[in-house]
Amino acid sequence: MTTAAEIMHSGAQWIPATETLDRAAQLMARLNVGALPVSDANERLCGIVTDRDIVVQCVAKGRDPSKVTCGDLAQGTPRWIAADATVEQVLDQMETHQIRRLPVIENKKLVGIISEADLSRHLTDRQIHDFVEKVYA
Repeated sequence: MTTAAEIMHSGAQWIPATETLDRAAQLMARLNVGALPVSDANERLCGIVTDRDIVVQCVAKGRDPSKVTCGDLAQGTPRWIAADATVEQVLDQMETHQIRRLPVIENKKLVGIISEADLSRHLTDRQIHDFVEKVYA
């Protein structure tokens, strides 16, 4: 049975909730990613910030990304999956909550992230079809 750890992109990095959005954008550019998990002071997941969030929720509203923190944008209940979860559990989480990225946690630490690109490399055409139908509905 395939697990979350087997399909995730390893090497994901936290960004502290206290870090500014300009720093988040710089880290995204350096890592060539479009999203970063946001951590609290105890390195616990408190949300995700995306490149789109920075543009739509900050820049487009005339806010200064050097003054707005990642924590300011990390709203709602963060979703994550255990490294030993099955692909079916991954899909259930992503489809149920209509999310496109899912942090993978092991022993309370971030070990990776699963994106749509990761799913496309590991799922059958039927599984991808069902995922797209449910997430983008």
